[in-house]
Amino acid sequence: MATGKKAKNVGKQMKGKVKEATGKAVGNESLEVKGKVEQTAADAKQTGQKAKDTMKH
Repeated sequence: MATGKKAKNVGKQMKGKVKEATGKAVGNESLEVKGKVEQTAADAKQTGQKAKDTMKH
């Protein structure tokens, strides 16, 4: 996987975790859900990139 894309996906995943934790801490369910969605999207992109890399080799 391209290093830049991997780092970007990991960054989005971490950002999602922070949003989720913040949402839990302050009792904001909307923020918590947004964090989970962001993490899921980053995971999906990362999985797609890994599949592309596998197909190339």
